[in-house]
Amino acid sequence: MSAITADGEPGARPTAASPDTATGLTTGALARRLGVSPTTLRSWDRRYGIGPAVRADGRHRRWTPGDVAVLEAMCRLTSAGLPPAEAARAAKESGFPGPGGGAVATPEPATHPRSRAAGTLPLGDVRQECRGLARAAVRLDAPAVEEQLTTAVETHGLAVAWQEVMVPTLHAVGRKWASSGDRYIEVEHLLSWHMSTALRRCTRPPVRQGDALGPGPVVLACVPGEQHTLALEALNAGLGALGLPTRMFGAAVPVEALTAAVDRLGPAAVVLWAQARSTASLPLARHIAGAQWGVKGARRRPVVMLGGPGWLGHPGHGMLRPTLLQDALDTLSALCTTAPPPPPA
Repeated sequence: MSAITADGEPGARPTAASPDTATGLTTGALARRLGVSPTTLRSWDRRYGIGPAVRADGRHRRWTPGDVAVLEAMCRLTSAGLPPAEAARAAKESGFPGPGGGAVATPEPATHPRSRAAGTLPLGDVRQECRGLARAAVRLDAPAVEEQLTTAVETHGLAVAWQEVMVPTLHAVGRKWASSGDRYIEVEHLLSWHMSTALRRCTRPPVRQGDALGPGPVVLACVPGEQHTLALEALNAGLGALGLPTRMFGAAVPVEALTAAVDRLGPAAVVLWAQARSTASLPLARHIAGAQWGVKGARRRPVVMLGGPGWLGHPGHGMLRPTLLQDALDTLSALCTTAPPPPPA
């Protein structure tokens, strides 16, 4: 049986099975591992010569560790934006991590700021980085996800990386999960975990209240019953980078605990996150906005900022409702570096 070799010429594949091929992965198993279809693997073999070096019994494909390493390298390169043919050539020529180690040298991809390609996820018109991040997440390729998130933050800054890379990819995974009968939950969990890791990595240590200008810290809390904290983690990281004091309470903060924290801290602002309408509570937001502290005649109140799609459709008069992370950072920065006006009589 012949096949196309790396230089495009027909070449004979040996048919004798080696110990590696006897225990190697089948095409189906490898496809599941890489997050692609078996048809795609066969297509890459035909078009680019990326296939098993040896076929057991002359028919059955068995992918050795070296074969798998080349394909993993090709997947990483296509995720970085290289066309498949170029990625295949680079994966075969650059040296790949086989059983003895080594690493693939990743060429610089052509820079295309927007891309409609999305692998198996409904990404739409997004930055090029979203496509690579989505493909890595679908493959459950944690090292690639980690690397791409770190690069996005270093290249674009936190606000842009969050709004234009992380959020669109996470939303695409959520849409795929919702339309696939609870499939892709593992993809969403892995992606969320590594996004949280990337955000925590660029979060500075908390600022001491006495070391910061302004009336008080920013309290960040999810409303009771709300478990989605990633947006608050991004906001916390951004505020820390500006040198502003925060108190991060995270997911599902009970009403009594949140009220007690506001009374003790006297915050300049309280950010309440609600991902779902079922968790958004305007009575809670009004209760927090009505909190007062300080001496009589000079009492202060916190500004309440409502974050998340759960608040859509709720009036929330007099409360801040930014739509983008950068808007929230700008608003809170201005608020925390100036003294608030006294509350109305």
